[in-house]
Amino acid sequence: MGYPVSYHCPHCETVVELERDGYLADKAVTPFPFEGWAYVEPDGDVESADGVVFTCGDEAVTREAGAGCGERFYLSFVKFADGEELDPRRPSEYVELAEGRGPDAPDSPDGPRGPSNSRGGFY
Repeated sequence: MGYPVSYHCPHCETVVELERDGYLADKAVTPFPFEGWAYVEPDGDVESADGVVFTCGDEAVTREAGAGCGERFYLSFVKFADGEELDPRRPSEYVELAEGRGPDAPDSPDGPRGPSNSRGGFY
């Protein structure tokens, strides 16, 4: 049995409504998708997805006719991997910086060194 659940568009605060099962746990409503989450449209198989992508103003989900900004936004459910809740803010890959192992300043550009007169400038 589904229940109507309301969400606010993060762009314009328009209220949208989604009928879904109560056991699904919401993680966040954001203007951008989380990396690694699989989203479906509101009329898709919400229970098997990681979240729902809304289009603000879509008549099928917007409470007030004619309301909405037309922007997309994302409802993300809590997601688990190996028994632990995934944190969407954690980067999926790590970058090693070359601190202390590179040049102290960038190389100078190739090309002419500038005007030859001692006044400097262009004239």
